[in-house]
Amino acid sequence: MGKLDEQYTQRPFYGVLRMTAFPRTQGKNLNPKRVRCLLRTMGLEAIYPKTKLSQPSDNSRRYPYLLRGLAIEGSNQVWSADITYIRCRIPLVLTEGEFKN
Repeated sequence: MGKLDEQYTQRPFYGVLRMTAFPRTQGKNLNPKRVRCLLRTMGLEAIYPKTKLSQPSDNSRRYPYLLRGLAIEGSNQVWSADITYIRCRIPLVLTEGEFKN
């Protein structure tokens, strides 16, 4: 673990595969799963650019809220739908208004 820590200190951008190659040059035969476990135990993680999931792209579309300013005065004036995936044991196909197995 000490050698892996030294290697990480010198090259923190190395991932698991490159860190696995280092002990092999020292004569130790470690597989990537073992190196990954050791790095996780020491709390080490390679430094690399993370994905920016929270930032919208430049060409992302924003949809307007159509109910803003609308006074809902009666039933059946506003509808909503919720599509939820429900797993079934028997796959069903909806065709022309009939359920078929």
